[in-house]
Amino acid sequence: MRIWGKLIGFVIGLWVTHGNLGAAFIGLVIGHLAFDSGWLSGLTHSGGRDGYVEPLFALMGALAKSDGRVSEAEVTIAERLMSRLELDVLWRRRAIDAFNQGKAPGFDLARALVDLRTWCLPRRSSVMPFLDMLCDVALADGPLTDDKLLVLKRVAFSLRISEIQLVALLAMKGFAWNAGPRAGDWTQPGGYSQGGSRAPRDSGPDPYAVLGVTRDADERTIKRAYRKLIGEYHPDRLGNMPEDLRRRAEQRASEINAAWERIQSERGFR
Repeated sequence: MRIWGKLIGFVIGLWVTHGNLGAAFIGLVIGHLAFDSGWLSGLTHSGGRDGYVEPLFALMGALAKSDGRVSEAEVTIAERLMSRLELDVLWRRRAIDAFNQGKAPGFDLARALVDLRTWCLPRRSSVMPFLDMLCDVALADGPLTDDKLLVLKRVAFSLRISEIQLVALLAMKGFAWNAGPRAGDWTQPGGYSQGGSRAPRDSGPDPYAVLGVTRDADERTIKRAYRKLIGEYHPDRLGNMPEDLRRRAEQRASEINAAWERIQSERGFR
C-alpha cells in the first residue's frame, strides 16, 4: 500500500495551516490522489501500461474463448497487438498470463470490464482504439459469432460506447448490419450472413453503416453521427499512446471522412 503521498499531504496541510486538522485531512486526500493512486498521472499521461494491459488482454482471451475454442488466428492477433503496443519482455509475459486467465473457465468478465473502464475514465481517447483491438480478435476467424458479438456489446456498454458506434466500427472492418430477411444479422461483403442469405457485393463499406446511421436518416442525424465519430478517433486526442494506435486512429478517421464525403455527394449535403 502506498502511503507516502498521504503522509506528505497531511504534513503539508498541518504546516501551512499551523495545526488545522481539517486542512491536514484535505492535504492527505490530495496527496493520495496526486501521488499514491496515480490519478494525477493518469490525467497527464495516457501511455502508462499499468492498469490497462492486463484487463485488455484478459478480455481478449475471454472474447476468443466465448465461442468454445481459441484459434491460432486469435492467438496470432493477440501477439501482433502486443508488438504494436510495444510491450517489452516483462509486459508481454503479463499480457500472455492475462490472456490465459481470460480464456480459463470461471473468468470474471465483469471485474475485467470494471478495471479497464476505471483506467479509461480519465483517458477517454483510449477507448475506441481498445475496442478496435478487441474487434480484431473477434473477427480473427472470419464471421462474427453471436457469442463474440455479445461480449463486444458488454465491452462497449461498459466503456460507454453506443451500439451504433460498435456497428460503425465493425462496418469499417468489412461487416455491415443486414436489414434483410432476418433483421440483426451480421454480414460481410462478398460473404454470407449468419442468416444464410448472400450479402451484396459492394465497392467498400456502406457509408451509412460506417457512420452508424440508417439510409433514411435525415441530414441533422447524419451530421451528428459523423461529428461524434470523428471526435472519438481524432489522432490529436491520443496523447502518448503508441504510434500504432495513432496510425490506427488516423486510418479510422480517414474512413469516417470518406463515408461522410460519399453521403454528402449522394445526398447533396453541404
